Amino acid sequence: MKTIIFGATGMVGQGVLRECLLDPAVEAVLTIGRSTTGHQSQRLREIVVPDLFDLSGVEAQLSGYDACFFCLGVSAVGMSGQEYRQITFELTISVARTLLKLNPSMTFLYVSGVGTDSTERGGSMWARVKGQTENTLLKMPFKAAYMFRPGYIQPLHGIKTKTRWYGALYAVVSSLYPLLKRLFPNQVTTTQELGRAMIAAAKQASAKRIVESGEIRAFL
Repeated sequence: MKTIIFGATGMVGQGVLRECLLDPAVEAVLTIGRSTTGHQSQRLREIVVPDLFDLSGVEAQLSGYDACFFCLGVSAVGMSGQEYRQITFELTISVARTLLKLNPSMTFLYVSGVGTDSTERGGSMWARVKGQTENTLLKMPFKAAYMFRPGYIQPLHGIKTKTRWYGALYAVVSSLYPLLKRLFPNQVTTTQELGRAMIAAAKQASAKRIVESGEIRAFL
């Protein structure tokens, strides 16, 4: 399986990249982003682009892939609705359309979030935008598309978030994770579990297109 990862320098993307490089079934990994990941592997190739909305200059290098793990995401805190929609919806769909044109048999895996509003009519702006993004992806004629909705994600293996206040939160919660896992098993996961579950979904067809937090481990 040949894979593309968007957002490989973020916390979730780092987890997916690590698991891809550890999985012998993943033949090649291509990361696309504004910076390199710092990883080195014979199976890893990286493309740095200044504007992810414009992939025209690298389109010739994006064919022949089986799956895309789209792990780009931002917090809605402090952002206007239009700013959040541009990054969350418009960028995701722009990339998806480009990849679909070049890889009609591709599986597209999108990291959404718990509480996403599939009706697109709820009171939470971020949940409506996520819902619109999911719904649009599910209507696109990919071989398959999976929407993963994790809750709390515990970073493992030295993986860190780039968001400062998230980092402070993880530093506090990390020691409590075993307790959280016992008390709220359906609301917590790890970067390792999420990465492995997404790879498993890319490998095998499943009727489950929206994967809630408590369903992630079922793919392992």
